[in-house]
Amino acid sequence: MATITAADVNKLRTITGAGMMDCKKALVEAEGDFDLAIENLRKKGQKVAANRSDRESTEGAAIAVVNADKTSGVVITLNCETDFVGKNEGFVKLATDLANQALNYDSKEAFLASDFNGISVAEKLIEQTGVIGEKIEIRSFEKLSGAFVGSYIHAGNKIATLVALSANVAGADEVSRNVAMQAAAMSPIALDEAGVDSDTIAKEIEIAKDLLRQEGKPEAMLDSIAKGKLARFFKDNTLVNQDYIKDNKLSVAAYVKSLDKDLTVTGFKRAALG
Repeated sequence: MATITAADVNKLRTITGAGMMDCKKALVEAEGDFDLAIENLRKKGQKVAANRSDRESTEGAAIAVVNADKTSGVVITLNCETDFVGKNEGFVKLATDLANQALNYDSKEAFLASDFNGISVAEKLIEQTGVIGEKIEIRSFEKLSGAFVGSYIHAGNKIATLVALSANVAGADEVSRNVAMQAAAMSPIALDEAGVDSDTIAKEIEIAKDLLRQEGKPEAMLDSIAKGKLARFFKDNTLVNQDYIKDNKLSVAAYVKSLDKDLTVTGFKRAALG
């Protein structure tokens, strides 16, 4: 029987992220063969993943990162089953490492197939399912590009957002972060009126009309009053039209223009656990 040293166990733990006892057991079963031990740990992950495939994974970590020149960003959620795991330092580090890798890919599928320390991201998730004993998955994957992209991660890694501005001007970093914070807090459904889909608009108009009928308003007046209520809906639910949370005398659009009269928000992405 091969002699398994503490250094061997630590080496396998560094490679896989598995627990110390799991690594020692895998090395003993593999008689010191590192490749076989890694394969055994991954097989364990596949078995655990199959057994927990129907579990809800609503906890985890939402992470937003941007590239060095602030022209592109990605937001992902690495989901797990329990808040205890989601808050674990090693889990958050894995989520951050994966987010940084995701910067290089334009689709979730390409990202999951990419190499992550010798195995694919998808295989890494299965491996970690075996290590942690919970269902682990990438739930959200959103990319955003622009002249300047800023990010915000809410305390506890529950919500992460990206915001793109029309130009890279002095102060863009602070403004984009503040607007990203707005998007995290206020959960807008679109950037502006043009981004709201027609089905949502039609539904809001019908809801407004039904309420007006219940109030006894004349049928001939419903369309004009409903349009006014729709304008209020846009103000409350589209990012650039919302009241800025740090100064409700300004809209988000007006706040951005207070830095530069030509500056606008060109896009945002938001990912939340749950």
